Order: sequence, then C-alpha cells, then structure tokens
Amino acid sequence: MREHFDVLVVGAGISGIGAGYHLQTQSPGRTYAILEARERMGGTWDLFRYPGIRSDSDMYTLGFPFRPWTDAKAIADGDAILRYLVDTAREFGIDRHVRYRHRVVGAAWSSVEALWTVTVEAGGQTRLFSCSFLFLCAGYYNYERGHLPDFPGREAFHGRIVHPQFWTPDIDYAGKRVVVIGSGATAMTLVPELAREAAHVTMLQRSPSYVVARPSQDRIANWLRRILPAKAAYGLTRWKNVLIGQYFYGLARKHPAKAKARLVEMVRGELDPGYDVATHFTPSYDPWDQRLCLVPDADLFAAIRKGKADVVTDRIDRFTADGLKLQSGRELPADLVVTATGLEVQLMGGVPVTVDGTAVDWSQRLTYKGMMFAGVPNFAIAFGYTNASWTLKADLTARYVTRLLAAMAKRGMRQVTPQPSAPVEPQPFLDFTSGYVQRAIHLLPRQGHRKPWRVHQSYTRDLLALKYGGIDDDMVFSNPEPAKRSAA
Repeated sequence: MREHFDVLVVGAGISGIGAGYHLQTQSPGRTYAILEARERMGGTWDLFRYPGIRSDSDMYTLGFPFRPWTDAKAIADGDAILRYLVDTAREFGIDRHVRYRHRVVGAAWSSVEALWTVTVEAGGQTRLFSCSFLFLCAGYYNYERGHLPDFPGREAFHGRIVHPQFWTPDIDYAGKRVVVIGSGATAMTLVPELAREAAHVTMLQRSPSYVVARPSQDRIANWLRRILPAKAAYGLTRWKNVLIGQYFYGLARKHPAKAKARLVEMVRGELDPGYDVATHFTPSYDPWDQRLCLVPDADLFAAIRKGKADVVTDRIDRFTADGLKLQSGRELPADLVVTATGLEVQLMGGVPVTVDGTAVDWSQRLTYKGMMFAGVPNFAIAFGYTNASWTLKADLTARYVTRLLAAMAKRGMRQVTPQPSAPVEPQPFLDFTSGYVQRAIHLLPRQGHRKPWRVHQSYTRDLLALKYGGIDDDMVFSNPEPAKRSAA
C-alpha cells in the first residue's frame, strides 16, 4: 500500500516550511506532506545546540518574505530563529502536514506511472509513499556526522573532545581551559560565548578567515518598523539588505585587493595596537572565495581585547595528555577541545535515487537553474546562496516549483524534465575554496557554462528568471495525462 500525495517535501527546516507555504497558497488544489526524519521541525536551528548558536545572515533576508521578522535583533540567536520557524508553521497550518520520524531511504521514478515511489523508515517499519513531484529540502550536510580530521594521539588526551554539531547540555566549560579548533563561523560564534565562563579560550586555526563586525540590531529596520506597518517595513529592509549585500559582493569580486585591504583594516581597528593582524586575520585568498564570517557587536574582538580569548595560527602535531602540541613546538593546555572543523556535505539528504530503474549519479548530472537536474523528472532541491541568505534562493525555488506544477496541469502533462537542447560545458557546481566544499567536490553535480544551466549567485537575476522568466528553456513537458491521451 502506498499513501499518495501530489507533492512530497523532504525536510521540515527553513526550506521545507517555506515550500509548504507556497504549495498551499500557490497550488491550493494539490495535496502535500512534509517528511521529517527527526522528531521536531526546525532543521539546522533545532539540531545545533552549542553555546551562542546564531545566524550569520540578517533575519530580514534569512526570514520568510511572507512573515515579517519583528524582533529587535537582526543577527538573531538560534532559539529565536527556531521559535520563528515553529510559529510560522503553526500560523499557516504547515505543521499539520509534517510527518515526524519519517526518514526517506530511497526514491524511484517510474515514467510508466509518472510517479515517484518513496521508501520511508518510520517507527521501525518500512512505509511507501508515492507522489507526482518530489521536492528535497533536506539541506546540504549530513545531520548524523560532522567532519572530524584524524588527529594523532586523541586517545591520550585526558580532557573531553566535542564536535559542536553534537553539543549536549552536560558539557561543562566553566572555569576550564578551552581550545576551539577552526576558523569558520561556528568557531567565531563559540569563542566569545565560551569565554564568558571559561578560564580562557583559544581559537586554533590553520589559516585565517575574513571577519566582519556588524551590529546585531539594524537601526534603520527598527526605525522603519516604528513608522510603517510591519509588512512594509520588513519588505523595505529586506530589499535594502539584498541590494547592499549584492553591491558589496560585486565590489569585492571586481576589486579583490582593495576589498581585502579594507576588511583587514576594519579588523585592525577593532583590536589593540600592535596586535598581529597579518598572521591571525589576513587570509591568503580573495574575499568571497570563502564565505565571510560575521561577528555581531564585535564580540569576538571584545573577548580578545579583554584577554579572555586569543587566536593561535598553527598546525596540530598531536594531542597530548594535557592538550595539544603544535608543529611549531608550542603546547596548548586544554581541559576541553571543541572541534569546529566543519560539516560533511551531503546533498539529497543521502537518499539514493533511481529513474526508471537506473541509479542517478549526481556527480555526472548538470544542475538546471540551481534546483533541478538533467534527465531527472519532477524533482527539485532547495539550495541557497553562498554569498547571501539561504532563504532567498530557497523561496524562489519553491515559487518556481509551483509555476511548473501549474504549467503541467494547464498542458495536461504529467512529466517535466530538464534536458539540454545544445551542448553544455560542465563546470564545478560551487566556485568556493572552503574545505567542506573541496572535500565533496567530486560528489557534487555540475553546472554549465550557459543559462539555464549556470548557477548565478545573484538574487536579483534569479528573481527575474525564476519568478517572471519563461519555463520552457531546455525543459521538456511530456507524458500526457491518460484521459487526454485516450481522447487523442
């Protein structure tokens, strides 16, 4: 027995909740369900529980366009974001469509049936669902495992080693010497928060990242909210932040040397004279070759100035009983080591997919408009921007899926499949040098050299293309509905 829905959404995080909203408002005649492997909704914002967890994007762009963010903080704490997601799902009735503890373990497309058969593990049993369209909103990383290098001598360490993806309430850092390994957004979130109670915190990095300090509150947004209706204030702030972000991104990519000098100079202004900014806060790569790290209210720099935290740029030789020995010969004492060493990239939620009995190798597939794939019918994923808020692209993707569903219904077709109409030169899916991307580059799909196969990291370009542009570019509508086929 298969339970059938017109659309199945996989994942009840920020993308899945947004997908639910657009399906029920733009495609109200269709049935849908959201399958969530975990026991709660929220995705990233429910999974991560480490101290200080917060957004690294402003909530006016990370939030949903259909429900204003009204808290004073634009750079919000994880708990506030989770409440916002849960309240949004409840307000619009999206929560009633979520099936918890439903882990998708396989998906098979049949052109004969024009259906996906989705295999799910739920409550210790295997269940089957079917759907006409499958929309994966499961994020981009493995929820079950983070990236952890094989550090020599770990077993000799007398303290505790923790990956922030698996932080638990019993982890005690008060009065302890803490070493946080890493230089990304997670590390820079953890360090100032741990420094509030720890004896001392060291951020140990192999190489520096770009760091930008920014107020946690958006004064213009808060002012607009006092004089305008909530939706108008939210919309204006959203566009302000989108356009400012795109402007500075374009400027940095066009003039990388000047952008680098300015970013480093801003850091120098946050720290005491004589601080070794060249070693600890001057990356070897250009701005936006990797994502910039946001430090709200300059809290990381404040912890460094107060002597509660420091930064060490070196490589680990091995763990010792009392801490870490570095390749320089220096030893870092530690009672607690937090390995903020990154995520393990996992597209499609790790779900094996077949099309008419043939397994799909995603590394050999071209991505269409950053959301669908050549030769894979009635299938889309939500994948956000590397240079802006995730939700901006996820929202456009959900809107586009509803446009496709409407076009299929109008044309009496059951199948829609991206197919190149002319040769396409494959290129890497993500032009990013971050470790988590480079470790998985051989597993990722590829983009093309031309539209609609090229992935644009631009909200305004995607808005024009996905919300207002045509839907027939390299898109094949086929598999007529049975009634219309027989009538012909």
